Amino acid sequence: MTTSLFTESRGQGPHLVLLHGWGLNSGVWESIIEQLEDHFRITFIDLPGYGRNASVLPSHYDLDSITSMVAECLPNKCSLLGWSMGGLVAQKIACEHATNIEKLVLLATSPKFSQDEDWPGIKPNVLNTFEQQLEHNYTKTLDRFMAIQALGSATAKQDIKFIRDFIQHYPMPDAEALRAGLRILADTDLRTRISEIQCETHRWYGRLDSLVPVKATNSIATLQPNSQTHIFAHASHAPFISHPEEFIAQLLSLFSTDIKV
Repeated sequence: MTTSLFTESRGQGPHLVLLHGWGLNSGVWESIIEQLEDHFRITFIDLPGYGRNASVLPSHYDLDSITSMVAECLPNKCSLLGWSMGGLVAQKIACEHATNIEKLVLLATSPKFSQDEDWPGIKPNVLNTFEQQLEHNYTKTLDRFMAIQALGSATAKQDIKFIRDFIQHYPMPDAEALRAGLRILADTDLRTRISEIQCETHRWYGRLDSLVPVKATNSIATLQPNSQTHIFAHASHAPFISHPEEFIAQLLSLFSTDIKV
């Protein structure tokens, strides 16, 4: 099935759209949303098959189809913040629907997540294992994935608890969306496309991130030389959870001429 995605908007100010990562939903942003609402018109979009869009699926679930669905419901002239797999969607949107994007913030994401001999990333067998484990127990699989996301963070256990507590208020994700999402992470390679991105682009990373290794940042910057890089020195894969004040300050600095701080 395919139909329009549900979206929710809160706050006043410049339009900022938030896209979450694999296995999760828009609940991941709840710990910082009150601060953001004071400065932005925030729009939440659960990716197809996730959260409040758990029952909204394209006929064929791949990056092209979910990108098109998200792009269709973006506010006019918005900025887009994509985290993890949401960052793949955001990069694809910026390549193909650039006229509607003012600023692009790519958080703990990459044009290619899967590791190969000349590219740092997630080992393919790790993603294969997660796909196999999904068939038996989604909750345990997600817990393991969140543990990898938080690996290296000084507040790892707390980070995982925050994420779990916030996302559980939303519907469970669709099983096919979970499987297809892992295949998207394993197979997508946008390295030859990101030089096409024309809008203002900011790429933010956690220095301790094991899913998007910091050693990939120089290669990504070479592929998109007009992008700006920032590294959260003490963060892992979810800086907005582990270091919310630093994350919000960094975000507000991008919009210093557009908002009242």
